Amino acid sequence: MAVVNSSVEINGPIESVYELAKNVESFPEFMPDVKSVKILERSEDGNRTISEWVGTVKEFKMNIKWTEQDIWDEEARSCTFSLIKGDYSKYGGKWQFVDLGGKTRFDSEIEVEYNVPMIGALIKGLIAKKMKENVDNMLAAIKKKVEEG
Repeated sequence: MAVVNSSVEINGPIESVYELAKNVESFPEFMPDVKSVKILERSEDGNRTISEWVGTVKEFKMNIKWTEQDIWDEEARSCTFSLIKGDYSKYGGKWQFVDLGGKTRFDSEIEVEYNVPMIGALIKGLIAKKMKENVDNMLAAIKKKVEEG
């Protein structure tokens, strides 16, 4: 299993960054590797969602599909997410948003395992590398969207 950590400092208030990150269904609008995100269920307070994701891995000419549960903690400014079902063997992690006084640090930690019968360690390593690229791209896309208004 790979653990992918990434962090970005965003020139914008924590409220803006947190609200954009919480609006996962908008991700396909500004993230090319995310084909779709469909909210299947949302709690009344909006702090628990179940969403269906389709991502694309251009290098392998394939789509990866999964359903996850997100638990948003308004007070801690964090999101813990976990796999319900999908193409990943294991998938989950945590996003943490840290107020830096007009700026925000967005920390992401994801644990991922993608088991495909008959593939070797090299391909698994490439998938872990691709996940790291995707997380970095996601953070950069959110940074750009917040900073451009």
